[in-house]
Amino acid sequence: MGTVARPVVLATLEAPLTAEAATVAVDAAVESGQPLVVVNAVESSLAPCGLVLGYDTIVPPDVEESLRAPADLAHSLGVVVERIRLRSPRPVEALLELVADRSPGLLVVGPDPERIRPRKLRKALRRIRAEATCLVWLPS
Repeated sequence: MGTVARPVVLATLEAPLTAEAATVAVDAAVESGQPLVVVNAVESSLAPCGLVLGYDTIVPPDVEESLRAPADLAHSLGVVVERIRLRSPRPVEALLELVADRSPGLLVVGPDPERIRPRKLRKALRRIRAEATCLVWLPS
């Protein structure tokens, strides 16, 4: 009987990842031998103009670098890596749905708190902590 892969999910909410979160996720994936799924959950309007013209698809360079660096490091250490960009009017809900679908062993949520309004971040982290169906690591 084989074991089921329980990936490590490293997620942010349209902000750069913190170095601490990236380190925790890559270390967990390497040590457990599980895949790493790097997720950027982005709030996206369903307005036709934004969808057709792609206004909501531009990723700021610092966010892209913070997502690429841990993915590249994990890949160089032999970890299978997948990158996902979730675009939704409700990004936290979309992230929780992805977590329910993928059944990860660990969800590491690490957006840079300087780049998200404090109230919005607290609300998102509270919901993730309450509703995630796996072990969750959140910034201190």
